[in-house]
Amino acid sequence: MEGAPPRQATFGRNNSGSLALVLALWQPDRPHNFGAALRLCACLGIELDLIEPAGFPLDDRRIRAGSLDYGPHARWQRHADAAAFFRTRRGEGRRLVLLSTVGPVPYHMAAYRADDVLLAGSESAGVPDAIHAAVDLRVRVPMAAGRRSLNVIAAATLVLGEAMRQTGALDELGRPAEGP
Repeated sequence: MEGAPPRQATFGRNNSGSLALVLALWQPDRPHNFGAALRLCACLGIELDLIEPAGFPLDDRRIRAGSLDYGPHARWQRHADAAAFFRTRRGEGRRLVLLSTVGPVPYHMAAYRADDVLLAGSESAGVPDAIHAAVDLRVRVPMAAGRRSLNVIAAATLVLGEAMRQTGALDELGRPAEGP
């Protein structure tokens, strides 16, 4: 299931052409989580970046179970590696926000921008230290004592929801379509 992104000039932009929030997955190793991310992004009108290599073949069979019939509605882009991802997103002047279990800022206390890229690490290994050092902001989801982590898509949903609330993107979803 190849992502069917719109023309490159509009990828990662909202309806008015401004840069919009993007969710990025770092080398995901579970196809059902990638499918769930596709579904989440399709339903919220958010674009998804996948930073390869993935821990599974990117084909319809492995992704369809999680994305159900939402896959064709998702706009997503593959990046061959970290360098390609950083080149693309930094080239747009975006801020990179890492979701991390060791992030110093609780996600609900961070101030988000409409052009942020929210980066979630792989399910099994997170992201390397070099990526921690390269991002602009690291946030964490507060949890009960003794708990390690949430499912990566559950955590991404919480943070994405707060970012969308702060930037007005949720309000845009609630507006009826203009027209006659």
